[in-house]
Amino acid sequence: MFSFNQWLRENKVAMWILTVLRVYIGYDWMTHGWSKLTGGFQAGGFLAGAVEKAAGESPTVQAWWGTFLEKFAVPNAGLFDFLIPLGEFLVGLGLILGCFTTLAALMALVMNFAFLFSGTVSTNAQLVLMQIFLVVAGANAGKIGLDRWVLPYLRGLFSRNKGNHPKDTPTLNPTQKTA
Repeated sequence: MFSFNQWLRENKVAMWILTVLRVYIGYDWMTHGWSKLTGGFQAGGFLAGAVEKAAGESPTVQAWWGTFLEKFAVPNAGLFDFLIPLGEFLVGLGLILGCFTTLAALMALVMNFAFLFSGTVSTNAQLVLMQIFLVVAGANAGKIGLDRWVLPYLRGLFSRNKGNHPKDTPTLNPTQKTA
């Protein structure tokens, strides 16, 4: 029986398709982030506009999101002036290099949803759809990239101390009865 999920996660053709998709999305994120990092970016106007879109007769921003923006994001606009460009650039770099691909795609989804919640459609909806494939594909999306070496190294690093139990620690055999 054919499983699309399994195909995305294990197939070599899917791996190549995901690589092209990953690099395309990464380039988009990285260039947007770089232009904001080097050109000066101020989120205040965007955030204030999103708060305004949460009010009126036909609000395009949900009230709960508008409240979050008004109470947290607008007062901390300087933080967002730094986080948004840096996040966009790092997500793009991670996707292009295929390093921590699933995490990069997940963070890209978070940013795209934040932009969508704030009333900006642009290419965010299309990016969300493409990024879902990268997240579902997991490690297969980064096999042609640094994930091919980074993920096994990290698995080995974190599993190195597993199984190093003191020899005098008694183990219980599942068939052995206890008193």
